[in-house]
Amino acid sequence: MLKITRFTCENLEKACVTDESRPRFSFSTESDRPGAALRSARIRVNGWSVETTEQIGIPYSGPALKPFTVYEATLEVADDAGETDRRTVRFETGRMGTPWEASWITDGSYTFREKGTSPIPMLMRKRVTPGKPVASAKIYATAMGIYELELNGKKVGNRYFAPGFTSYRHRLQYQTYDVTDLLEAENTLTAVVGGGWAVGAFVFTRVNRVTADRQALLLELRITYTDGTTEVIGTDESWDVTEDGNYRYGDFYDGEIYDATVDPGQIRWRKAVCEKLRVKPVILADCGAPVIAHERMTPIGCTKMPDGTLIYDFGQNFAGVVDLRLNGKRGQVITVRHAELLNPDGTLNTKFLRTAKATAVYTCVDGWQHYSPRLTYMGFRYISVEGIGESDIQAAALALYSDVEQTGDFECSNAMLNRLQQNILWSSKSNFVDIPTDCPQRDERMGWTGDIAVFSPVACYNFDMSRFLNKWMLDLQAEQLPTGGVPNTIPRQGFGFPATMPVMAVDWWDDACILVPWNEYQARGDVEILRKFYPGMKKYLKACCFWAGLLSFGKHRYIWNTPGILHFGDWVAPDVPKMSQWQARAKWTATASLKNCSALTAKIAGILGETGDAAYYRSLSEKVADAYCSILTDGSGKLLEEFQTAYVLPLHLDMFPNGQVKANAADNLVALIRKNDYCIGTGFPGTPYILFALADNGHADTAYRMLLNTKCPSWLYQVKMGATTIWERWDGLDENGECPIGDDGTDIMISYNHYASGAVGDFLYRRVAGIEPIEPGYRHFRVAPLPGGGITWAKSHVRTPYGTVSVHWTKEENRFAIDVTVPMGTTCTLQMPDGTVEQLPCGSHHRTSSEGRSL
Repeated sequence: MLKITRFTCENLEKACVTDESRPRFSFSTESDRPGAALRSARIRVNGWSVETTEQIGIPYSGPALKPFTVYEATLEVADDAGETDRRTVRFETGRMGTPWEASWITDGSYTFREKGTSPIPMLMRKRVTPGKPVASAKIYATAMGIYELELNGKKVGNRYFAPGFTSYRHRLQYQTYDVTDLLEAENTLTAVVGGGWAVGAFVFTRVNRVTADRQALLLELRITYTDGTTEVIGTDESWDVTEDGNYRYGDFYDGEIYDATVDPGQIRWRKAVCEKLRVKPVILADCGAPVIAHERMTPIGCTKMPDGTLIYDFGQNFAGVVDLRLNGKRGQVITVRHAELLNPDGTLNTKFLRTAKATAVYTCVDGWQHYSPRLTYMGFRYISVEGIGESDIQAAALALYSDVEQTGDFECSNAMLNRLQQNILWSSKSNFVDIPTDCPQRDERMGWTGDIAVFSPVACYNFDMSRFLNKWMLDLQAEQLPTGGVPNTIPRQGFGFPATMPVMAVDWWDDACILVPWNEYQARGDVEILRKFYPGMKKYLKACCFWAGLLSFGKHRYIWNTPGILHFGDWVAPDVPKMSQWQARAKWTATASLKNCSALTAKIAGILGETGDAAYYRSLSEKVADAYCSILTDGSGKLLEEFQTAYVLPLHLDMFPNGQVKANAADNLVALIRKNDYCIGTGFPGTPYILFALADNGHADTAYRMLLNTKCPSWLYQVKMGATTIWERWDGLDENGECPIGDDGTDIMISYNHYASGAVGDFLYRRVAGIEPIEPGYRHFRVAPLPGGGITWAKSHVRTPYGTVSVHWTKEENRFAIDVTVPMGTTCTLQMPDGTVEQLPCGSHHRTSSEGRSL
């Protein structure tokens, strides 16, 4: 039977509110009939219809959509056997440029000039009395700062940290809330507005007031009555405002202070004033993935310290907030601190938080009560609780991260690899908090481009990253310098290096402007993400070529050799101890970056029909590869200065001139690895690719020895030491469970929840399970498992735009068996370990091989 399994508008199956004039639709189907093929599909909406066999990113091209309107799109499909199915999806248009019938408001009497901290949260309110029977009521809201809404004491919506983190100088999101069911005859609408990213302290230098001098709110309540008329109640000077509410403080690094004894009916209120913002961003409907509460975490143990402090262990490192039930007395103060590690004496290790206090303080009323912070989040496994006895507290926590749907999983016969996969997932969740951050705990939590650049392939296996990455890439596009350089953190939001330099470009970090759209395109097959960001790719490569060619001649023009301090180089490579030594390797990493980016941009140009550009960038990539081999090697596959990353990058990026030279280079890499006792020696640029460089060049055995190594530094050393997330530093803990990192120039840079080296997950999917796209979006894909390391079975699922690919293989002595599910609308090339190749149509397939023969 033919069935539509998914039908989306703007990559959402429900709750889509868009300002797009041409929203785009996608769908997937399935059939229990082997080999079934889609014959036709028709989409109808707003009097427009289109017949198509495409399934991804089908644009609406009908009559102009009206703002503030709910539409229903209908999809009808038929297959080659005449079977049919039908499905609908609703979407809603937002403001679509409609002028706001509201003003930005703030507390005109509030001034905030303290450095390194965040403002007191503002509480704003408006009393609302509908004049007639109500058909519907919706709120459209945004803020400078972060806001929380309540209507008649009930929270509006389920998201945290609205309106989200964007490049506020350029783009600001607004949210839409249906409050019809919350509206009563007499209503009180309240908004708490904290400093957030726009006004509060941000980046490790703790700069504040980057975008605004104080918080401000912009909101409309649009009530549609049953007689068809509409009333708009907007923010203006009739609203009340105060800083004397329950929320006494809110800061992403330091935490939150909440006083439950405050009665909003008994505090001083003032009239709001209209605020003139320092910036004039375009205000658009929310286009990302909102931060919401996901898993509810419960502690696996509680220890009472001699001073009465309670230490709770949640058994998992994660990003989120506590969720507490407390039996207290009026005025009783409860203090909760957070940390990833414990000290040897059992107390919290807060040293690695640097200046972040990561503390929540709650003042009780009488009786049982509930508290969970709303204006902050922490990265932690452990909490300490002071001011209450164990019998009077029920401790739990909520994992907070963007609403990215998990689309992939991996499991195998090796329990430590399974734990590694879970660590990758949890570090992803912990750092997908409205933007792709580096870490969730210390005074940073910034959108470092290098981390997501190298991690995006595995991110796109594990999650549907479409809306999340598109939103972030729009900010990267907005903040890219006119000369092509890209700030190292997006949004930049107060961080200076190297955005203050005229044409700066930084290898692998700024490569995100190419790598992230490319990897998302491979996973989802939506060419629009390439088209949208292609101009920025060209600008970036122009900057790279400028820096590489500066004061250089001949082949040296293609060796990117600007001073190491302007690069990150082989960042956190464990074979050299100092930051300056990582940066000194920039000549190798930057040149490989230039080759990789130019080669990818050549492919992208070809896809977009830019044939002239494609030829230019292809030639550029060849010249860079030739320069690397001519200048940095002996010409026969040996680096003049040897280290793992210097071999890994040219091997994986196919930079060597012929097969023999490449084989020599692979042998030389293996020799380095053996000398290093099969431990990892690569930093950020090399780590994602080292196992591929080995396995794809005849050294799968060495790749598996590295993958399964439990000595430090290695992926499974972290697992052996009890890690539940990926570490920033390979040597984050020694065998005694203590951090050995000394003065390496990084200012105590150690995070235990940092996904970058979890890029190894790409190898788990592509080589261990064997799943990888050949055509974007998996329209055609390969299944080619590479068994090794004593692994006797592996299984994986990847939900593609066409449906779910699944693979399950087993290996017993000389017998190999595999089950493969091929989604409707796709084809699969199955390559067995014995070399047999077969083309598989949609459906479920079982194959075996024995003693070199397929059965």
